[in-house]
Amino acid sequence: MDLSFNPEEVAFREEVRTFFRENLDPVVRKKLQEGHHTSKDDLVNWQRTLNKKGWAVPHWPTEYGGTGWTAAKQYIFLEELQKTPAPPPLPFGVNMVGPVIYTFGSEQQKKHFLPRIANMDDWWCQGFSEPGSGSDLASLKTTAKKKGDTWIVNGQKTWTTLAQHADWIFCLCRTDPDAKKQSGISFILIDMKSKGITVRPIQTIDGGVEVNEVFFDEVVVPAENLVGEENKGWDYAKFLLGNERVNIARVGMSKERIRRIKELASSVKSGDKPLIEDPQFRQKLAATEIELKALELTQMRVVAAEGKHGKGKPDPASSILKIKGSEIQQTLTELLLEVTGPFAMPFMPEGDGQNEEGDWASPIAPTYFNYRKVSIYGGSNEIQRNIIAKAVLGL
Repeated sequence: MDLSFNPEEVAFREEVRTFFRENLDPVVRKKLQEGHHTSKDDLVNWQRTLNKKGWAVPHWPTEYGGTGWTAAKQYIFLEELQKTPAPPPLPFGVNMVGPVIYTFGSEQQKKHFLPRIANMDDWWCQGFSEPGSGSDLASLKTTAKKKGDTWIVNGQKTWTTLAQHADWIFCLCRTDPDAKKQSGISFILIDMKSKGITVRPIQTIDGGVEVNEVFFDEVVVPAENLVGEENKGWDYAKFLLGNERVNIARVGMSKERIRRIKELASSVKSGDKPLIEDPQFRQKLAATEIELKALELTQMRVVAAEGKHGKGKPDPASSILKIKGSEIQQTLTELLLEVTGPFAMPFMPEGDGQNEEGDWASPIAPTYFNYRKVSIYGGSNEIQRNIIAKAVLGL
């Protein structure tokens, strides 16, 4: 494989960098560099900036607002977005439900929802996991029963990221209780303002409340909100998760995190020398950089092979990206924690407990704890290894 970029692609990379540099709010960039949370307004404003440029949904077909970029240009754009760093377009809309709608949805659904997703007029969340149905997602119990020209939805979803902001949720619901568990599931779009929906936040180990429980109590949903065919939702979910796992690799974000580690390790002392000069620390950092380069090459192969597995069939190698990408992300948070050392002591925004290094050090320990999740969400790494064994190795 020729890994060099041609002159047009090199020029395109510079165009992307310039646009990000000139249009991203420096305050938002600083938040991301230092590991602080961005606000809803930060994300909405930036996605609308991208949409005005025509870059909010670059990987979509051109008839739905996509750019028509080659796989190489899409890869460059994503890498530069993560390295800047800039907020990515909301994944639940742009990378998850959007592709499901334009691939399997009705013309009415495409016409209504796709422009609103691109401009973030609607904030989407994902209704997949349930208590007792995480990695074994096909065991889900939320039901949707047909009643005239509506569905009546009852059940509970959990770990629903950013549901507190959401206008819509895409849900997997059991529509045929007598079918084989994977065969009796449908993919349904639900307005979060519907009567009978309750959202309850879950505080995570880092102190945040980005995930939620969502309860459905006799929620009435129009029949036309079914995506594709009834009882085919499992196929659409596999398509969606394959796209999600490619993006979970986050090579550009890991490159930016390595830059940050080197920057901080050059100023933090280990004995009488900067930590970056410590041989053991340098060895660990170098080993991670080598793994990241291997991951990058794997991601480029997956991107180059996009579409060769048939409509609705993402490359099973996306599971490899998910496993190794999440492991590298976790390793980098460990290295950041090592850089921080005693400065990672609890940070209290109000009152006692803030050390003099708190301004840069305070997000690092919470981020370390929060990133224990990345090997679980999007399909746990143990499940991904089973997928690889079956689909890639033929075991």
